[in-house]
Amino acid sequence: MTETVFTYAAPALKFGTGASDEIGFELARRGARRVLLVTDAGVAATGHPARVADQARAAGVEVVVFDRVSVEPTDASFALAIDFARAEGPFEAIVALGGGSSIDTAKAVNLLLTNPGELMDYVNAPVGRAVAPVNDLLPLIAVPTTTGTGAESTTVCVLDVLALKVKTGISHAALRPTLAIVDPALTLTQPAMVTASAGMDILCHALESYTAKPYTAFERKAPEARVPYCGANPIADMWSEKAMSLLASSFRRAVRDGSDVPAREEMAQAATFAGLGFGNAGVHIPHADAYPIAGRVRDYTPAGYPAGHPVIPHGMSVALTAAEAFRFTYDASPERHLRAARLLDPAVTGDGPDVLPTVLRSLMDDIGMPAGLSEVGYTHGDVGDLVDGALKQERLLSIAPKRPTEDDLVRIFGASMGE
Repeated sequence: MTETVFTYAAPALKFGTGASDEIGFELARRGARRVLLVTDAGVAATGHPARVADQARAAGVEVVVFDRVSVEPTDASFALAIDFARAEGPFEAIVALGGGSSIDTAKAVNLLLTNPGELMDYVNAPVGRAVAPVNDLLPLIAVPTTTGTGAESTTVCVLDVLALKVKTGISHAALRPTLAIVDPALTLTQPAMVTASAGMDILCHALESYTAKPYTAFERKAPEARVPYCGANPIADMWSEKAMSLLASSFRRAVRDGSDVPAREEMAQAATFAGLGFGNAGVHIPHADAYPIAGRVRDYTPAGYPAGHPVIPHGMSVALTAAEAFRFTYDASPERHLRAARLLDPAVTGDGPDVLPTVLRSLMDDIGMPAGLSEVGYTHGDVGDLVDGALKQERLLSIAPKRPTEDDLVRIFGASMGE
């Protein structure tokens, strides 16, 4: 029997310029007297975490700050944060202030502060054991300072497992933040390449959830077996379409001029809306491909990121195979691929599998994304390893509208070299 039920969930949301000034109020009204604030050194240097901590203290809340989040989290950086939190606790709530890395780190800390076992117990199979939490987590307030990851809306935290050179994650409904506070003013200092990379993450969230396998195509699940990512559905579709229409008007402007406040506000809305979409429908092939692309980085560091720390940012790693992935999935739902292309570029005409990839490549050129995998250090000799890493992302590949074989992934990675 095929599925007839889809599920939808989202955190409480407070959106708008100045919203971050109300974090202290939100903590106090929840009765939190001692909280952990999770951020990174770069965000700490902006002064935003200190301001938020001072406002929380003025509301009668004691704040302990952890500011050593890694730009791209690993099992080691998660462990550092978890050990700190265990040593400094107990806490009654957690605030995550920063990009997806800070929010994801806070989710992992929250999970391991409140539940038994070790990190790898909870990591998605087949990399980890995919154990479900048995205890309630602490209230988590997520405050993004980048427009992209949607982590403030989702049930997932992402990490690199260093020993395996693979990026994976932890996924469970309990990880979803209690409250998302989205303040576009916090994103005004985002460098152009960070805006570009994070924006491609927004775009792929919207595109992948919109083109995901429909919820009605899955086998019927028992109530206790339902998962947060249930496939494309009418509510997620609505959020994804709105995110794409906002990106069409604001993405290039925000990259070109970071002080364009209306563009920043639209990007923040797009990130939130795309998160509300993919946080329920799920993402598929581009994200599955992204994990090994980011996890096997050698010596590439993009502009706007700390020198001496090789990294392929998550949004960039997702974007690098997106055009070829959507060329592959086109015949599973041609009308959705064409509708998405026209939302992103209303001037688009014609049909066929090349339409959406052409729109994506034009956008990536305009915002300064690498032209292909070869520009970030990969060669055709790496394709086997990249395919192996992508095949480990079973949770994501199961949501693809058209399940890729190993040979299909070889073709997608090979055609994405951009040579």
